[in-house]
Amino acid sequence: MQTANTPAAAKVLSLNNIEVVYDHVSLAIKGVSIDVPEGGMVALLGANGAGKSTTLKSISGLLVAERGEVRRGELQFLGRNISALSPQERVKLGIAHVLEGRRVFEHLTPDENLIAASAVRSRHDMHRNKERVYSYFPRLHERRAVASGYLSGGEQQMLAIGRALMTQPKLLMLDEPSLGLAPFLVAEIFQIISRINREDGLSVLLVEQNAVAALEIVSHGYLIESGRIVMHDTAEALKRNPDIQEFYLGGTKGKSFHDIKHYSRRKRWLT
Repeated sequence: MQTANTPAAAKVLSLNNIEVVYDHVSLAIKGVSIDVPEGGMVALLGANGAGKSTTLKSISGLLVAERGEVRRGELQFLGRNISALSPQERVKLGIAHVLEGRRVFEHLTPDENLIAASAVRSRHDMHRNKERVYSYFPRLHERRAVASGYLSGGEQQMLAIGRALMTQPKLLMLDEPSLGLAPFLVAEIFQIISRINREDGLSVLLVEQNAVAALEIVSHGYLIESGRIVMHDTAEALKRNPDIQEFYLGGTKGKSFHDIKHYSRRKRWLT
């Protein structure tokens, strides 16, 4: 496995050899190790079913609802082992997880969604956080009194991210934020994520199938395949890698499905 030769930095999140099992039988991820530096942006790339969402749920504690558990390994957040903490306790520590599919309260307005997600008791702090969200997503402010079910897919994704920001997180985890969105909306949302990271120093772990968009804004990336991390490097190095170019950056044009399936057996980066 390739690794990036980068100086040691403070870590907001560290997964060490994590193994996740569903129903006490099905092994979903196998020995996954990932580091997210404080104030950094890291992408977890891979095809559908590779184990990306399971990895995020192991961090946020949402595996329990799906009869999953972290069987082995260590989860550290800000230097603290969080394996025994509930999802609610992890949110209080500063972990925000934006699930795939947006999942906003469609019967509530954006304003009401943000208030419902607020993790602070002070009305002043709640309004301050809400205005901060609207400063990042002015389109939500324009649509703040409309039922969220009537928002476009892009607007609902903005609202899902805004709801996460209302918890005042130290780590923002995003699961497929580009899913189902037009390219211009993907570019807009990724620019805003980058701005949030830059202006607030918020650490970001971005799960994506859209490697092209993800590698434009992160500093480092991990590639997961069949529940294992098979590559880790800087974003620039990943973009130059011929396998990444061929199978994750649109280089499969003109290739047969058999060729693509054969790639999973080749694994040139492991040789």
